[in-house]
Amino acid sequence: QVRMVESGGGLVQTGGSLRLSCAASGSIFSINVMGWYRQAPGKQRELVADITSDGSTNYKVSVKGRFTISRDNAKNTVYLQMNSLKPEDTGVYYCNADLKVAATTPRFVPYWGQGTQVTVSS
Repeated sequence: QVRMVESGGGLVQTGGSLRLSCAASGSIFSINVMGWYRQAPGKQRELVADITSDGSTNYKVSVKGRFTISRDNAKNTVYLQMNSLKPEDTGVYYCNADLKVAATTPRFVPYWGQGTQVTVSS
């Protein structure tokens, strides 16, 4: 069994900051890409940022320069530091990890956290 536990969401004013954390635990052999997605009301889930096991990052254009993704491979944890938050950043944020539960697993499989609400008031 694999668990993805997120924390750090909340309510913040425009211009404020939040830091999200997501820890993967359980039967994990290796993790490839870890990332953060968000879903605003009435919209599809979208990629916010992701990071490979060797630290290469990728960001949604609208968050570049404001958000920073990082990970601690020893702790199987991914973080998202969000600064200069805007109302359009509001949504449920989900962490994702592409991982293998055993050496014999043929391919990486995506696992998701339960989601954490981020609300930015104007």
